[in-house]
Amino acid sequence: MSQRKQRVEHGLRDVLTEMIARDVKDPRVRAATLVTVTKVELNVDLSVATVYVSIIGDDATADGVIAGLAKAAGFLRGPVGRKLNLQHAPELRFVADASIDMSEKLAAIIRDDEARARAAGRDPGAASPPPSTDKKEPA
Repeated sequence: MSQRKQRVEHGLRDVLTEMIARDVKDPRVRAATLVTVTKVELNVDLSVATVYVSIIGDDATADGVIAGLAKAAGFLRGPVGRKLNLQHAPELRFVADASIDMSEKLAAIIRDDEARARAAGRDPGAASPPPSTDKKEPA
């Protein structure tokens, strides 16, 4: 990945996080408890930016936030390009980032597994014994 592309992605993430919190007045976006830009990916010619957004709230709220941000994309594009001194500001495409929800679900599974191990009298941090290999190979 080129250094310029990385620099523009990080700049977009920072500027968009600030602008979404400060300038977007859409009630669908404001309905969420917390909206955070987690990652920005630019295509090869820097003309399209896929913006991954983490949304704290239920699924209906998340869908509304994505719709509100998609509607505000044209409004955000110009100021973002000016703040980053880009000759051509990229088209902004907003996508819900499911990585935080996934990590929460995995953590819950691990906690549940540890609780079951304690209830069964095992040490949750210890490795389970390897399966026995009593089968003999044919000679």
